[in-house]
Amino acid sequence: MPSARQSLPRADTPILPDVLRHGLSLVFCGTAAGKRSAVEGAYYAHPGNFFWRALFQAGLTPRLLAPAEFPLLPDFGIGLTDLAKRHSGNDDELPKDAFDVPGLLSKIERYSPGALAFTSKNAARAVLGTDLHYGLQPQSLGTTRVYVLPSPSGQARGHWNLAPWQALSKDIQPTRRHG
Repeated sequence: MPSARQSLPRADTPILPDVLRHGLSLVFCGTAAGKRSAVEGAYYAHPGNFFWRALFQAGLTPRLLAPAEFPLLPDFGIGLTDLAKRHSGNDDELPKDAFDVPGLLSKIERYSPGALAFTSKNAARAVLGTDLHYGLQPQSLGTTRVYVLPSPSGQARGHWNLAPWQALSKDIQPTRRHG
């Protein structure tokens, strides 16, 4: 049974806090917290989600982190946010107005990370439009380069490919100032 926090999010409280600060090399942006993540209060918390393994396998973190360790990511030059901060669940369960594109664009302008990587084509389409491919996109957001990655969700396993994550890691490596 869903918790009250999942089904009735408070308008003033995000499901998961942003992990953002100035000087980040990379910010990951998903669509919304999954149900398990909302319950545990941690990004990409479902055991079937490849996010944490992908970070490590692509060389973006020096060790495999647990979802509850998400606040440590800035130590590695990495931040986190979602396009729908006040809703949780699968993309098809979100209200039509769940995505806060202006809010995301404002955050990217404010913090100006080296790169923004969408962990969902759905989120990327909402911000960039429909002509997308995995990897580096031709458009940027100010000085922030934009990437689209295969979703690490276990529900998207049929589209999973670590190679774009590895290419992202290789691309941002020279600009990383952390860990």
